[in-house]
Amino acid sequence: MNELTAVRSLMTLPVVTLGGDAVAHVKDTVFDTAAGRIASFTLTGRTLLSGPVPRDLPWPAVHCLGRHAVMVRDEGALCDLPLSAARRDALRGRLLGAQVLTDDGDLVGTVLDVLVEGGTSGRLVAFRLAANRELVPGSRHRRHQVYVPRGEAVSVSGRRLVIPAQATTYVSDDLPAFVARAGVHHGRGRGADR
Repeated sequence: MNELTAVRSLMTLPVVTLGGDAVAHVKDTVFDTAAGRIASFTLTGRTLLSGPVPRDLPWPAVHCLGRHAVMVRDEGALCDLPLSAARRDALRGRLLGAQVLTDDGDLVGTVLDVLVEGGTSGRLVAFRLAANRELVPGSRHRRHQVYVPRGEAVSVSGRRLVIPAQATTYVSDDLPAFVARAGVHHGRGRGADR
């Protein structure tokens, strides 16, 4: 069973070969929103002569996404990237901080985190939002943090994310309750219960 993992908890996660060598660290997670999954990881690494080197790890080269490391078969899975390409890819696939609108045109909140399935899936499952009062009524001094499922279709344009309006019927501020209502499974994923 694949566990849910919060994308923020992936930052600085080591990339480790099946031989046990730590070859890089995760810097950013890039999403393919049309496919609803992780596309790649932008990585950081070091060389003895030049210092930090931007690298990329395409999802198909990932052996497994675990709670404590991203596993790859060997260092050949990593690709060197020009710095401009690394920044472009990270911006194109960025969801954290995006405004969330329903396909009915209602602004429902801002993305605080993204939950993905670990293991070999990399599937984008849900979002943790700082919810607007229209979505979760309450005190205006306390911002509610809620989970909302990805739904069938997701589109991202610039800094806006559009989700199906029916996805808001599954909103919950409690991860286990959300998992039960939305019909997703949840293990003890790293950082997913924050």
